[in-house]
Amino acid sequence: MQSNVRLIRGQDSITIEADLVELRQKHADEYTSRWKEQLSLHGQEDKFWDWEFKLQFVISRQPNREGFAIEYEDETQGLMIIEIQMHGSRLAPGKRLVYVDGIASAPWNREVIQRPPKYKGVGTALLSFARTRSLELGFEGRVGLHSLPGAEKFYERQGMIDLGADEDYDDLVYFEYGLWRSSSRRLGIDEST
Repeated sequence: MQSNVRLIRGQDSITIEADLVELRQKHADEYTSRWKEQLSLHGQEDKFWDWEFKLQFVISRQPNREGFAIEYEDETQGLMIIEIQMHGSRLAPGKRLVYVDGIASAPWNREVIQRPPKYKGVGTALLSFARTRSLELGFEGRVGLHSLPGAEKFYERQGMIDLGADEDYDDLVYFEYGLWRSSSRRLGIDEST
């Protein structure tokens, strides 16, 4: 599986095409060797995430989990893990959705770490792909997630609906996209590759 996604180069706002691929060992290794120290140094909320564990013990052993990465010039720009069978919509009770179990952009793509970021639009591209995957599965574009506190404004800007703090999930705010019908082309994803 490989799709193209559009990112924006921070230094000159030029649009580039990156690859969205299945999460592999190479991506988990890059997280550990290149991301983790920078995330800790800058106090990022996802600094303790273990993408190696997510790959080896979650994605590879649970058929309802899928992992994806965005690569550009052989460098991992973003990571995402989704759950595709067990989560229900809060906006449409009785309907299933794609649940984003983890989403992260490389440290150099975060404005709080580097200005301008090396590439903009990584998180947006990953969320757009989650919506595409929801459409493919017949979930009509429904996607849900629990947000780290520092990312809440990002999800609001993406048009996700804030459904409040979830006491069953460490009081993290739960966000959800509702029903949405669109083509992959509108999401900036080229599935011809």
